[in-house]
Amino acid sequence: MKKVQATLLGLLIVTVFSCKEVKKDTNAAKEEMEAVETEFETEKEMIEMAKNEAITFQLEPKSDSGISGEVTFAEEGGTVSMSASLTGLTEGEHAIHIHEKADCSSADGKSTGGHWNPTFQPHAKWGAEGGYHKGDIGNFTADASGNASISFATSEWCIGCDDDTKNIVGKAIIVHQGIDDFTSQPSGAAGARVACTGIIQ
Repeated sequence: MKKVQATLLGLLIVTVFSCKEVKKDTNAAKEEMEAVETEFETEKEMIEMAKNEAITFQLEPKSDSGISGEVTFAEEGGTVSMSASLTGLTEGEHAIHIHEKADCSSADGKSTGGHWNPTFQPHAKWGAEGGYHKGDIGNFTADASGNASISFATSEWCIGCDDDTKNIVGKAIIVHQGIDDFTSQPSGAAGARVACTGIIQ
């Protein structure tokens, strides 16, 4: 009889312990889901903000460049506008592109991958008849003090729409040390990546 009681007591303890573990796992999963939902809501809010008013991202220096600046996006009437201001550049022309991943984690900026090219076109100057990347913004010029500003607008981008060939969310802006020659494949031989920011990561 004592043996039966001991067995039953053992089963009861295992059952209670298992229930506690299930409850613990359920609570952990619930907390994780709530965190994901909060992050998703924040991203949605940022996208809506960018559609209705300007949203700005800070540029990070890469390749030991010491460059700083910001990039601002806004969408209105089906057109996305981009403006950027930078300091710490070398004097002269530099290339700026949209790259495929909003990941600025590597020191050289290469974690962003290649140019954003959702329509699988050759690299070229924006608007070229033979095709161009949706990320081929082009070149801009820094003054003798290393300051520069860039403005660009197009209906070929969108912020958070369902068209993967237009949606810039999850991409990155990369500034290069050199000039885009608009010819060399696949990226215009623009040199080192000297500044980076993710677009609504």
